[in-house]
Amino acid sequence: MPHQQPLTDIVFESFDLHPSLLAGLTEAGFLRCTPIQSLTLPVALQGLDVAGQAQTGTGKTAAFLVAVLNRLLTKPALVERRTGDPRAVILAPTRELAIQIEKDFRNIGRHTGLTSALIYGGVDYDKQRDMLKAGVDIVIATPGRLIDYLKQHVVSFRGVDAVVLDEADRMFDLGFIADIRFLLRRMPPREQRQGMLFSATLSLRVLELAYEHMNSPQKVTAESETVTASRVRQVVYFPANEEKMPLLLNLLGKLEDHRSIVFINTKAMAERVTRALERQGYRVATLSGDVPQAKRERLLGKFQRGEIELLVATDVAARGLHIPAVSHVFNFDLPQDAEDYVHRIGRTARLGAEGDAISFACDRYAIGLPDIEAYIEQKIPTAPVTADLLVVPPPKPRADGTVSVYDEAEDAADDARNTAGPPPKSGPRRGSGGPPSRGGRGDSRRGGPRRDGERREGPRPPRPAAATPAAAQSVADTPAPASPHPAIDPATGEPMKKRRRRGGRGRRKHEGGEAPATVATNGSGNHEPGERKPRRERSRGEATTPPAESAAPAAHKKPGFFHRIARFFGAR
Repeated sequence: MPHQQPLTDIVFESFDLHPSLLAGLTEAGFLRCTPIQSLTLPVALQGLDVAGQAQTGTGKTAAFLVAVLNRLLTKPALVERRTGDPRAVILAPTRELAIQIEKDFRNIGRHTGLTSALIYGGVDYDKQRDMLKAGVDIVIATPGRLIDYLKQHVVSFRGVDAVVLDEADRMFDLGFIADIRFLLRRMPPREQRQGMLFSATLSLRVLELAYEHMNSPQKVTAESETVTASRVRQVVYFPANEEKMPLLLNLLGKLEDHRSIVFINTKAMAERVTRALERQGYRVATLSGDVPQAKRERLLGKFQRGEIELLVATDVAARGLHIPAVSHVFNFDLPQDAEDYVHRIGRTARLGAEGDAISFACDRYAIGLPDIEAYIEQKIPTAPVTADLLVVPPPKPRADGTVSVYDEAEDAADDARNTAGPPPKSGPRRGSGGPPSRGGRGDSRRGGPRRDGERREGPRPPRPAAATPAAAQSVADTPAPASPHPAIDPATGEPMKKRRRRGGRGRRKHEGGEAPATVATNGSGNHEPGERKPRRERSRGEATTPPAESAAPAAHKKPGFFHRIARFFGAR
């Protein structure tokens, strides 16, 4: 397959670049500029702000990296900058795009001595925070994780003198504009820093953002006859929804030595297509929003090395992925947004190479085809769905006998890296009132004392076994032990009888059913002989002996409630 590069006659040596940067460009194979590079560098190297527009895969990343690195190497840092504060910030909408930018920086700036920190969510929270604390020159990040560190005062933007927004239109689509404005307001004024913005499409809202937070940016556009790459051969089929899978298998069976991406609209359908391709003997992997970041990076690395021949992906991989030698892009589902179609097929025919984009316009998503053709300003050629393309082919034989690309050991290593946010803090929680061992909010979870009404976790203590009838009879026959210190009446010197509450247990158990005598006192406040002391006058240390009458059986049955009420009113 020929690889004709769309390069200009302008060479990088014609610019006034730092020697170390120029040496890195030469070793990386950057000799002549692409159209967007030839338009951007003359303006950006003068320190002016730039708003650039070019198709995907035309070298926008190298354009702003060369401008930023040369500025950091040739100009002194701002006076407000402290040791370790970053001097440049590059923001990307997706993790894959941020990773690709960082790879290009290491390739181009290998001899510059500048350091970078790659900041994105999903993995290595503590590792990324330690890198920022140690100090770096360039921060390449997605907005969410960077704002988290900024609010924790891990990093400061007081010394930033260059900021880049890549794929600005995608920032709007993903709802990052509020975060972008938050970050830009924490940087020095726009007159004290250089700003660059690049996108495949410069809409009015993107230009509004540029003119609001940039210092009179110069708009540069790499002219192109079509919105899509001219070396992409496009074709569309019109199958029914249930005919798409056999059609895809037959089209893949006709390809030899290919590296293809199959785009799906939903994650559930992506899993179904992946399982169907695995049953046919293909080495395939799924790339969707449910795949953890560490595993996503590993699968992309295998796809770039050729260990995976098919990548089933949602639109998460439609931008920011620079995978060389992608021969075919299959739109198993037509995208619902016309711009997504451009970025999908932009994964092939990178930097002037050739590629094929095959789309399936089924009865569910064919309604979006007119909008796509209106956006790209051309009619997509069609191809017939013949009967032989709908016959499911036999499974593809594998020489090694292995089809699955997943490894349990590698998945376990990826899980160790995945972190969605800061790790939980160790030690007692805030408001616990002290260490857990002394009782606190977390004591019930650690086996300590629990609060009233709080549920105790852990195994419930065993209940005591029920007593057998024989054991109960033996306990009843055993006389109760006498109290070692019975209560003594001070007037008579005899043991006092135990006072029972009125209406409580043992009521009317006395012989003849008589009620217990009432308590009376003499004039001196002493109790009469034979009378019991009131409950409130007893000391807490006194013990009473049970009366002898309590052991006697009850003479009469306790009357019911209504019988007592009738007797009460009848007594009057």
